[in-house]
Amino acid sequence: MTTILMKFVANAVALAAAVWLVSDITLGENGDSTSSKAVTLLIVALIFGLVNLIVKPIVKLFSLPLLILTLGLFTLVINALMLMLTGWLAGDRFDVGGFGSAVLGGLIISIVSWAVNLVLDRD
Repeated sequence: MTTILMKFVANAVALAAAVWLVSDITLGENGDSTSSKAVTLLIVALIFGLVNLIVKPIVKLFSLPLLILTLGLFTLVINALMLMLTGWLAGDRFDVGGFGSAVLGGLIISIVSWAVNLVLDRD
């Protein structure tokens, strides 16, 4: 598997875990079918990947003093903001209920994405 595809799959699995574990993070409408939700999850994973590829490095650069001061814990806040930005960009497809939910969702996404990348990257 290529690296981009692995990251995409990891993002999709991690987002699915966050939607499943955090009640304030929702995917699509409640009446959607399972196949429709799968397509929505893939679209949201693509948006999330692009946000992490383009916006996150810029935010990390500008928040470097805070990252150093907090010994990297400010990354949780940055991850939450990236998740909220993804929710805003995805519109009705993906909703993050608030900042607390975004922090918890960002933490879950980080852990699950790390674990999936660890499993998929068996070189």
